[in-house]
Amino acid sequence: MVQGLASLNRKLTVSIPKRVQEATRRAMEKGAEETVQMMKRLVPVDSGALRDSIGWTWGDAPAGSFTIGTVGGREYGTLRITIYAGNEQTLVGSRKQFQLARLQEFGTQAMAANPFFYPSWRAMRKRVKARITREMRKAIKAEAGSE
Repeated sequence: MVQGLASLNRKLTVSIPKRVQEATRRAMEKGAEETVQMMKRLVPVDSGALRDSIGWTWGDAPAGSFTIGTVGGREYGTLRITIYAGNEQTLVGSRKQFQLARLQEFGTQAMAANPFFYPSWRAMRKRVKARITREMRKAIKAEAGSE
């Protein structure tokens, strides 16, 4: 018979996942905020509406925005952050059919590209992933009593 097996099972099924999820949530929020700040520094500014529309949210992005994708899963109980640029106020064109963020990012026949979205994400991606992994490990070690 192994001593402390019940305590270990409780830690593995209840305490550790909750603590790891909280640490992961904080690390994801910090990474998203840093990425958004870099995007805001790189975006071309005319009226400031596009810059002000850049943000992040838990879950789905606002209607009409341009996203780089999501981090996390879609199933219930998972953490998912969406970083976006643009909103309904930054739609342009005769019928408001184009998102200014997409036009700035990729350019048009009449305008050169002014990328701000993907370069920021590429620059921050490794740093964000490393932070999340590091915080998860720290949370597991702290709960297991290894720290």
